Amino acid sequence: MGVIEEFGSTLLILTICFGFFMAWGVGANDVANAMGTSVGAKAITIKQAILIAMVFEFAGAYLAGGEVTSTIRKGIIDPELLSDEPELLVYGMMSALLAAGIWLFIATTYGWPVSTTHSIVGAIVGFASVGISVDAVNWVKLGGFSGACRYRCLLFVYERSTFRL
Repeated sequence: MGVIEEFGSTLLILTICFGFFMAWGVGANDVANAMGTSVGAKAITIKQAILIAMVFEFAGAYLAGGEVTSTIRKGIIDPELLSDEPELLVYGMMSALLAAGIWLFIATTYGWPVSTTHSIVGAIVGFASVGISVDAVNWVKLGGFSGACRYRCLLFVYERSTFRL
């Protein structure tokens, strides 16, 4: 009996916990960024902001979530490389989810700019590069994504150096 069959329930419960932790980080960061200015300017109340966020976060996940999930699931690494040892894919994706959640928690706690998408993609790339091989990463697919990463990093450095009080 394999590890997945023997400990499947435990792995599922851990993954759900890691997923909730990551979702909490997304809410603490992305939703706060989107709604903070509106609530701070008193244009809407906190209750209205929560309702708006609930509706549009759900709508975004429902309408565009399939494409995002497909890219995360199969676009960054090729799961076929681990078809002989599927438990490694499970461990790697679980650790990527936990690592991204921890990074979001740390960055949000200290008020650092952070992207939830970059966090999870970076964690998966790290898992694939170290746990499988550098060749396991679909670098062509990440080309546009890494360009956006570099742009945001440069923009952050510019903002911090120009607008520092």
